[in-house]
Amino acid sequence: MTIDILKSLYKRDLNKLKVEIKSYQNETTLWEIDKHILNSGGNLCLHLLGNLNTYIGAELGNSSYVRQRDLEFSLKDIPKTELLEKLESLIQIVNSTLEKLSDEDLKKEYPTEALGYKMTTGYFLIHLLSHLNYHLGQINYHRRLLDI
Repeated sequence: MTIDILKSLYKRDLNKLKVEIKSYQNETTLWEIDKHILNSGGNLCLHLLGNLNTYIGAELGNSSYVRQRDLEFSLKDIPKTELLEKLESLIQIVNSTLEKLSDEDLKKEYPTEALGYKMTTGYFLIHLLSHLNYHLGQINYHRRLLDI
C-alpha cells in the first residue's frame, strides 16, 4: 500500500461527498428523516467531518480539531454552503496530513486504540476510508429517496 493510493482514494471519495451534498435540490431535505431513516444526509456529513478531522487531522496531522460527536447528530439546518466549505477544508487537511506520512509510517501503530484494539496506521486509514464510503452510500440513498 502506498500513500499515493490512499491520497487518491480519499480525494476521490471526499469529492464524491461534495457532489452528493451539492446535489440536494431542496436544502431542507438535507436535514430530514423519514420512517426508518434515522440520520439525515446533513448529519451524516457532519459525522464524517468530525470523524476524519479527528482521526486523520488531529491524531496524525496534529491539528487543533476537538471533536464534539454528539453535535454531529443533533445539529440541524446548517447551510449547504457551510457544509461544502467544511468539506473543502477537510480535503486539504487529509491531503496535507497524508503528504507527511511515508509508507513506513503506515506500518507503525496508530496513536490510539480508536476501535478498541491496537492496529497499524495503514489498517486504520483503510478502515476510515470504508467508513467514509459506507456513509457516502447512505447519503446518496437518502438524497434519492427524500429529495424529490
